Amino acid sequence: MPIVQLWEAVGLGLIIEYPSGIAYSNQTGGTSCSHPKVEGLLVPLRNDTEYETRRLLSPENELYDYFKGPKYCGTGAIGGLDVEDVSFIESVLEKYRLSSCISIDRSRLADSHEAWVYVNVEREERSEDHLKIFAGLGPYPRSGVLTWTNTD
Repeated sequence: MPIVQLWEAVGLGLIIEYPSGIAYSNQTGGTSCSHPKVEGLLVPLRNDTEYETRRLLSPENELYDYFKGPKYCGTGAIGGLDVEDVSFIESVLEKYRLSSCISIDRSRLADSHEAWVYVNVEREERSEDHLKIFAGLGPYPRSGVLTWTNTD
């Protein structure tokens, strides 16, 4: 199966598990430099740039800072995510209006870590058809992974 390595990508991405014939991998888990992979479709999420400075405006910034911060110091949460981590990630999803269609897969917290968080894609976004970031991938719910730049 062909594989796309995402460590050159910038911004938050959602890999929706789907029989696409393409696997995606990223360097994850902070300094542990894991390379998990999953077959699916990659959907960039809420990534934009500020016009004047070309600065990235993305949920990635907050997620990166959290895992680089004092709790993990870039070590990647390789032992799995805890309730505090889930609460923070959910607050980011809420802030960027993604919580209505994406939820953390609490049955996979032990498998999740920095830059590789298992989620459930509950439905398409509730917006006008021409504004939806993905459509037609049901039936829902569908498994997925949130991924972003690793802090190593």
